[in-house]
Amino acid sequence: MTFTLAALGPALPELLLAVSAILLLLFGAIVGPKSTDTVNGLTLAALFAALVLVLLGPSEATLFGGSFQVDEYSRFLKVLALLGAGGTLAMSVEWLKVEKQSRFEFPILVLLSTLGMMMLISAGDLIALYMGLELMSLALYVIAANNRDSVRSTEAGLKYFVLGALSSGMLLYGASLIYGFTGSVNFERIAEAAREPSLGLIFGIVFMFAGLCFKVSAVPFHMWTPDVYEGSPTPVTAFFAAAPKVAAMAVFVRFAAEALPNVTHQWQQIVVFVAIASMALGSFAAIGQRNLKRLMAYSSIGHMGYALVGLAAGTEQGVRGVLVYMTIYMAMTLGTFACILSMRRKDGVVENYEDLAGLARTRPLMAFFLAALMFSLAGIPPLAGFLAKYYIFLAAIEAGLYTLAVIGVLTSVVGAFYYLRIVKVMYFDEPAPGFEPMPTELRMVLGVSGLFTLLFFVYPAPLLAAADVAARALF
Repeated sequence: MTFTLAALGPALPELLLAVSAILLLLFGAIVGPKSTDTVNGLTLAALFAALVLVLLGPSEATLFGGSFQVDEYSRFLKVLALLGAGGTLAMSVEWLKVEKQSRFEFPILVLLSTLGMMMLISAGDLIALYMGLELMSLALYVIAANNRDSVRSTEAGLKYFVLGALSSGMLLYGASLIYGFTGSVNFERIAEAAREPSLGLIFGIVFMFAGLCFKVSAVPFHMWTPDVYEGSPTPVTAFFAAAPKVAAMAVFVRFAAEALPNVTHQWQQIVVFVAIASMALGSFAAIGQRNLKRLMAYSSIGHMGYALVGLAAGTEQGVRGVLVYMTIYMAMTLGTFACILSMRRKDGVVENYEDLAGLARTRPLMAFFLAALMFSLAGIPPLAGFLAKYYIFLAAIEAGLYTLAVIGVLTSVVGAFYYLRIVKVMYFDEPAPGFEPMPTELRMVLGVSGLFTLLFFVYPAPLLAAADVAARALF
């Protein structure tokens, strides 16, 4: 079977990232530490070029015998993953320089992880899914331990690696059971073979979902998240919180919708349980946190729970809700981490929310945008976060999952406490010493995400229309 270059056209963004990573690694190895700035710039250029290729590429194509598929769904999520990766990389450059952690390997690992995410989003069978997942994860394990001189960072990398290996084993075991009981690794053929679910197939689904729940940090596979978020360097935590979550949720939804449409009732019960547990833990466990990175870890567990409410609905509307939710969640996360990255005083970096005391008087604009993002994360109308939850709960109610929607609303109210506490500290407490000036790239990211969050309700149509088209591609 011969492949012409034209036949590989749909996979051009992935090929570009792969070739870029190899060439940049060679360049960095030859030139040495002095190449870091150049490698950073070229990595951002490669991510931008891949984004353009995704937008200009075909809207439907299948490669490698159905292993790799391009459709409106994959295009939507690839754009999101590339924006998340590019945004976090741009935010991290200055921070890593000041902290003397800047190495040319860091942007290359981000590039390789993003390549894994894009393969994962386009996976059409279990083998492609596993390869994409491992490529994404292996790079993440390394960058978690990017600060080699810090015990916390090394511990974070090790914890993530050990638990990640465990989850990969569970996912592989589940995949092998599904293959054994359906006779195929291809999602469409699995769907045909799974009309009459056997006990072995249900076991396979449970193990597959356990592995995927680990990747989106949903309860009860969330245990790595707070420690890894707190221990990793802050730009790495920002990356973890944004792009990989999008890719993992993308493949979770695709696998459930394409491979298991005939056994929806069986997997729906798992997703409902996981969603309720994640929303509850994310809301209650974050109340006692003082470190902002740990707080964002519990917040992300809660938000993945809300996103899974849309998947639990098992409908086209539910998937549309998940896509809208993940887009808005990523924007809010990037903006919040832009603020956390700029929390630096003359004597070093600070991470506790008490350090934001009186920010409204020392940095009024930063305080205003951060307050808007906190209100949005809490789901207060008319901000973007409220509309994200609205579409998710609407899908759950239309699917008859009333209890799930009610629990979601109640946990939202509990979660609002710790977001609003940050706003209270910024606006009503006595000012703490001021922070160093905010770098331009952080200002830009904060400004864009803050304005998106504030003004989304004015004109939500483009995002809703794009999510609608993307969701339809799965059904």
